[in-house]
Amino acid sequence: VLQWLHKAECLFINGTEKVRLVVRFIYKREEFLMFDSDVGHFVGFTPLGEKNAKKWNSDPAIMEFMRAHVDRCLHNYEVAAPITVERR
Repeated sequence: VLQWLHKAECLFINGTEKVRLVVRFIYKREEFLMFDSDVGHFVGFTPLGEKNAKKWNSDPAIMEFMRAHVDRCLHNYEVAAPITVERR
């Protein structure tokens, strides 16, 4: 069984004062590529990941899409906060 997993994490520090996006790409239970908005680009952990990181980091459209994803995290927080964070 081959498994491909793409996991996005929106991390919020002090409410929405700082928003960090981490996107992990996993194949066969091994993380091979990651995008971290604090770093600002893709990082490869395997030969396949390094190849994809180099290609995707040089594509302005992909980089703009990933950076805009941080704004989507913020939007989702604002939508969900009233029923999750502020709920007692």
